Amino acid sequence: MSRIWKKSAKKGASGELICSPKEAFRLYKRAVSLWRQKAGGLFLFTGLHAAVKAVNPYCALYFTARLLNEIAGLRRREELFKWVLVILTVTVVLSLLQALLYRVKMAYESAQWNYTQTIYADKILNLDFCTLDDPKTYELFSQIEQAENWAGHGLPRVYWHFGWILEELFKILGAVALSVSLFTMKVPESAGKLTVLNSPVCILVLLLCILGTGVGCSALDKVMLSRENQIAEEEKFGNRCFWWMLDFSSNQKRGMDIRLYEQEKGGIACFQSYHLFDTTSPLAALLKGVGGLLRALSALLPGLFMGIVYLYVCLKAWGGAFGIGMVTQYIGAVTALSGGMLGMMTALMQIRANAFYLRELFQFLDIPNDMYQGSLTVEKRSDRKYEIEFRDVSFRYPGSDSYVLHHVSMKFQVGQRLAVVGQNGSGKTTFIKLLCRLYDPTEGSILLNGIDIRKYNYREYLSVFSVVFQDFQLLSLPLSQNVAASKVCDEQRVLECLRKAGLEEMLQALPKGLGTSIGKDYEEGGIQVSGGQGQKIAIARSLYKDAAFIILDEPTAALDPVAEYEIYTRFNEIVGERTAVYISHRLSSCRFCDEIIVFHEGSVIQQGSHEELLSKKDGKYAELWNAQAKYYTK
Repeated sequence: MSRIWKKSAKKGASGELICSPKEAFRLYKRAVSLWRQKAGGLFLFTGLHAAVKAVNPYCALYFTARLLNEIAGLRRREELFKWVLVILTVTVVLSLLQALLYRVKMAYESAQWNYTQTIYADKILNLDFCTLDDPKTYELFSQIEQAENWAGHGLPRVYWHFGWILEELFKILGAVALSVSLFTMKVPESAGKLTVLNSPVCILVLLLCILGTGVGCSALDKVMLSRENQIAEEEKFGNRCFWWMLDFSSNQKRGMDIRLYEQEKGGIACFQSYHLFDTTSPLAALLKGVGGLLRALSALLPGLFMGIVYLYVCLKAWGGAFGIGMVTQYIGAVTALSGGMLGMMTALMQIRANAFYLRELFQFLDIPNDMYQGSLTVEKRSDRKYEIEFRDVSFRYPGSDSYVLHHVSMKFQVGQRLAVVGQNGSGKTTFIKLLCRLYDPTEGSILLNGIDIRKYNYREYLSVFSVVFQDFQLLSLPLSQNVAASKVCDEQRVLECLRKAGLEEMLQALPKGLGTSIGKDYEEGGIQVSGGQGQKIAIARSLYKDAAFIILDEPTAALDPVAEYEIYTRFNEIVGERTAVYISHRLSSCRFCDEIIVFHEGSVIQQGSHEELLSKKDGKYAELWNAQAKYYTK
């Protein structure tokens, strides 16, 4: 099996793949607090439902025992009628209440996926981009998602365990209340040898059997859960393969390639070769071997205990300690007591096993933001008099020994049209990341109006830039909201920005105008836009923000030659007074710019106008230009 996605499981101090009770309690306490911030009602109604669900059978058991005693005894009509009426009333009321609480609980529970995703999204959106961009962060979050998708491990199980623990607790309390008299009611002396059942030793043996059943089953579950956690990484990998296969077969963008090249054959063969969802999978092997034996023993112990309970209660009733009706109550109560204790221990062991996954969750949620946020206010200038300077900037990505940028120094003049060109891997994208302060320089400094950008309030500094990334994203929202990046927008500004981006014809054809949704995810009347139209919408969005600097990363990559020509001929109108920075592989765009910066292997090796750089025949720019020149026409 490929080990690309494999990761060694983290063991606790004892070497077990299950957390200690102390650590599990700490993690669950924090998880419950986290849940309650998002969905407090879920825990409230889960607790109420657990209480009613546990009490309901005990009430029926208690009153049924009284009815059976009356039937076996005096058989008074009024007493029989009274107990039947009580049983029906209590059963109906508690069943209705249980059903009502269940419906409310399920209403909250049905939204638990949204609550979980909100918790993840809050963290992701507030992480420093440089941390989010780190493959280690992605891998950690992927592990959390796969554990959740595989078996609901991690945060989703917390509220479920909460209800389980409460249900077992109420079950134990109810069983104790109904079974106390079993041990206090004595077998009369006339029963002869059966009076031995009154001995404290018999009571102690029975209680030890109850405790031993719970402890034994809990120990077996502990071994089973530890074995399951040992294969968790392979199962999570299998789940990732499963989701990949679903996406592979249903992804619209892959449809043509799959059919033309019969890629489904290789995809299915690859998926099936891992054997993670058949009878030879690690989980299947566990259940057919040691796991199956552990499960069988765990089921056997309660069965043996039930035999002991039946023997003790029936012998005591035979000896005359109580009537036949009480046999039903005591057997039911002691069985429930054993089941409650077993359930409680199993739940606690499940909590310890699930805490193993909560470790990763909180490792992710505790990732710190190390980037200094700054405090200075960015001056809001109507004349857009902003100046950016790179002063001897070098940069290497965290964990890497290689520098991506080397001693870059330059200054942007206000209103300048700047083109950034170079071969793939030359440092252009990193340059933009530093300019937008998605990363901080490893060495040197970047200045805005003479002040280190790290001293400015981070959010305010970002407001100075509008960026159209090559892999821009549009949302399944109305066109107006995609352009304004907000629910509230100035429609006239939106229309003007769309016009500047060259979308007049598309606007005229839209069924609902600016209210037309992009995509059909949430609205049947939505439209699918082409790559070029999407890119123009992204350009319109950058114009709507009205920032002092506009950065365009391959702004015409998805446009046809005619549309590209239209964009560039209206270049000055589109950009206006802004300082514009272009990243482009199409050097024809450079002719519209005031200055061109040529990157090569992380350094700025040339800087000047198109004519100046082209005149240097042995320069890198001339080399790149001549390589593309045959595709250009005047």
